[in-house]
Amino acid sequence: MARLMSSALLGRIMGSALQLQQAVLWPQASYFGLLPLASALWVPAWFTMSPIHWRRALTAISLALLAFGAVGLRASAFLADALEPGLKGQDLSVTGVVAAMPQRNEAGRRFRFDVEAAQLADRTVRLPASLYLGWYADAWGGRADSDDELQRSPAALVAGERWRMTVRLNAPHGGINPFGFDYELWLWEQGLQATSYERTGVRGPAPLRLAQTGSHPVERSRQAVRERIDERVAQRQVAGLIAALVVGDQNAIDGRRKKCSSLS
Repeated sequence: MARLMSSALLGRIMGSALQLQQAVLWPQASYFGLLPLASALWVPAWFTMSPIHWRRALTAISLALLAFGAVGLRASAFLADALEPGLKGQDLSVTGVVAAMPQRNEAGRRFRFDVEAAQLADRTVRLPASLYLGWYADAWGGRADSDDELQRSPAALVAGERWRMTVRLNAPHGGINPFGFDYELWLWEQGLQATSYERTGVRGPAPLRLAQTGSHPVERSRQAVRERIDERVAQRQVAGLIAALVVGDQNAIDGRRKKCSSLS
């Protein structure tokens, strides 16, 4: 039994690793077809009296097929919820809920936003379920070519609030520098299918806070604790370290202190 379990574990790892090397996903029907084939190989591996080396081989192959199909199906399902190419760069009116404690920096805010409804002009459109939004205090890109590009200062966002705002979306993209942080993979792991900045031009419609929904109470509590720390600790660097330790807000640590911490 132990040898069969080790073969099953090896097969699962190999199947998952092999699927992750695919440059292009297969149709979903192809992955579904692997599942009954894996089951057909599993039965003789565990319920016959064949030699142990054959049973181990069948076990490894069946688990590899199962893992390959399951990972491929998950990737296909995730990709099906991706941002439609025609919506990229469009001004979209989006209604949704702030789903996590907003992250702060000198430029503004970044936060997770769960979409409830979206419109392009007067047409309802489908967007990914979760977005990663940026709301910046000054001109986008550091300068403004017109009054419409000047940005309103970010509001005091709170987790669980419902907002309506205008956004421009982009598909997730990461850097290609070797050994650097894989931003696109991180977004994938977080279930975030699009990134954007909030269009807060002074001539456009202002973002509108609609209600406090009562959802995401844990994130709201974390944010409240972080704000209390900021109020009571005067030194910003110290407050950031305390917030990181107490509520796990790593972005609260000053960049220089992060570097020092990573070297220690």
